[in-house]
Amino acid sequence: MKVGLTYDLRQDYLDKGHGEEETAEFDRLDTIEAIEQALAQLGFETERIGNIESLVRLLAAGRRWDMVFNIAEGIRGYGREAQVPALLEAFDIPYVFSDPLVLSLTLHKGMTKHVIRDLGVPTADFAVVESAADMEAITLPCPLFAKPVAEGTGKGINAASKITSRGQLRSVCIDLLRRFNQPVLVETFLPGREFTVGLVGTGKEAVSLGVIEVVLRKGSEADAYSYWNKKEWEQFVEYRLVTGEIADKVSEVALAAWCGLGCRDGGRIDIRLDANGVPNFMEVNPLAGLNPDHSDLCFIAYGVGMTYFDLIAAIVSSALKRIGLEQQAHEELQNRHPSQSTHPPGSRFFGSLH
Repeated sequence: MKVGLTYDLRQDYLDKGHGEEETAEFDRLDTIEAIEQALAQLGFETERIGNIESLVRLLAAGRRWDMVFNIAEGIRGYGREAQVPALLEAFDIPYVFSDPLVLSLTLHKGMTKHVIRDLGVPTADFAVVESAADMEAITLPCPLFAKPVAEGTGKGINAASKITSRGQLRSVCIDLLRRFNQPVLVETFLPGREFTVGLVGTGKEAVSLGVIEVVLRKGSEADAYSYWNKKEWEQFVEYRLVTGEIADKVSEVALAAWCGLGCRDGGRIDIRLDANGVPNFMEVNPLAGLNPDHSDLCFIAYGVGMTYFDLIAAIVSSALKRIGLEQQAHEELQNRHPSQSTHPPGSRFFGSLH
């Protein structure tokens, strides 16, 4: 099977004049190389496609793939993460990870929380601020927490994100509206421990890989897993593997959100405890980072004894089964490497998680 790789290489955008923070979600070359190597170990022939512009050119030239491993984030609009999957669907090319509906919905944190709340999954009370008039209408008591409605990697989050007065609410919201040119999500501040949950699979077959607690060290920006804390994580963040009853409760909330939103194959969900110790949904990342040296999903996998190869194998196994290509991939692998395992690519890793 031939697997194409779609992605946004950060250096390409920096070379075009985009800023450091603006491109924070995009991938480094070593991430692409690591994924490519894992796919090759699974027996796939790979081809680097690149971003949506490259994909358009190759599709127009008649190029096709049996499947695409898509981690392209896009650069403009609420549908930016959905652009590559939508284009692939138009050409009937299957791909790894979530579909355009899920990726458009989950990029907008406010819309996501509306759905999460309707699903009955615990999440903090919230309001979406689009103008100064919206700020005046907020009746939620302080402390609050404010962040851009459609950014990742902690962009727009810093020590000022925790709001303790109405005056601060106004100044922070005005600053975020100006800097990011998008609405601001304002939530009741959750004072408890913060966790991130790794998930693989789709629907009823989705499972929690594991749970890590995000612990901020001395000198970090307080009360927030901020852009700066994430950028300087080796100095300011400790990741602790969590097991037992609290991990089970956190995983239960994460799985309910993951399945309710319709996420597929692999990703992360961030959870924080409220004042009563109840796990609350914060955010979902259906296109989680996959850099082997600094991505949270990889840290979770390593914490439970998986290798990077195991993680990619589990994700790919989910996609192959969902798409209906599991048997084809297995047969092609056997034809190329008769001595290989009789199991389909990745199946032993995915199955062992149940």
